[in-house]
Amino acid sequence: METSELLKKVRKIEIKAKGLSHNIFAGQYHSAFKGRGMAFSEVREYQYGDDIRDIDWNVTARYNRPYIKVFEEEREMTVMLMVDVSESLSFGTSHLIKRDMVAEIAATLAFSTIQNNDKVGVIFFSDEIEKFIPPKKGRKHVLFIIREILGFEPTSKGTDIGMALQYMTNAIKKRCTTFLISDFIDTNDYKQALKIANRKHDVVALQVYDRMSTGLKSVGLMKVHDPETNKDTWIDTSSKRTQEDYLNWWSTQQQTMHNAFKHSKVDNISVSTDDDFVKSLMMLFQQRS
Repeated sequence: METSELLKKVRKIEIKAKGLSHNIFAGQYHSAFKGRGMAFSEVREYQYGDDIRDIDWNVTARYNRPYIKVFEEEREMTVMLMVDVSESLSFGTSHLIKRDMVAEIAATLAFSTIQNNDKVGVIFFSDEIEKFIPPKKGRKHVLFIIREILGFEPTSKGTDIGMALQYMTNAIKKRCTTFLISDFIDTNDYKQALKIANRKHDVVALQVYDRMSTGLKSVGLMKVHDPETNKDTWIDTSSKRTQEDYLNWWSTQQQTMHNAFKHSKVDNISVSTDDDFVKSLMMLFQQRS
């Protein structure tokens, strides 16, 4: 991607993500992911969307306007974005490929993080750790992250979620909130690694998929390219057997993923590239509040 094109995409995604995080997610993010029961630190004026359970009624009565309590853990929160950059994310049949939606979701979460004065870092992974950006605060840091998400070229094509989770668990010493953003097309068993990671940290899984992936349309002979193995295969999409085999593969893959989430007690959502990811994130935030 050329520099001028990349900068345009960065600016476009910044405007959209900043607006979403400021106008929609600020309060929900705060109540969904901030810890409670830690040492009381200070009070600040109530902002639209804040959890009313955090209101300090004594201070509110004294100044005749609402104030909320801020806790020490809230001020020190770290968010890690685990971004799948494997080749399967380059697939898409709607107006967005999966990688574009992953970038928008990651950017929105990153802006929500710095808006709450938290640190944010990123782990890019395929079937190896492609890049680690240590968590920091600030708009400049978030714009650097977005530029990396949009322009990053991985060295490998495969997917190994378990390996990436093990790396994150070992690399981040202090408890953090981790958003694992992937299509979860992985032949490796990541269930145990996910469980261990969620014991130490707060892991949230976000699946991005293309609706075309959920079933084959009958269009006759079709050449199918597997971007992770770089192999081409001809299939007869009008064959009932082929359609059933594909549907079984998709169902098995989804079942494996949901079993891993259930086993690990990980909150999760699935978003199609033709869906509004804002609604899905709002639902996730509200469930956790």
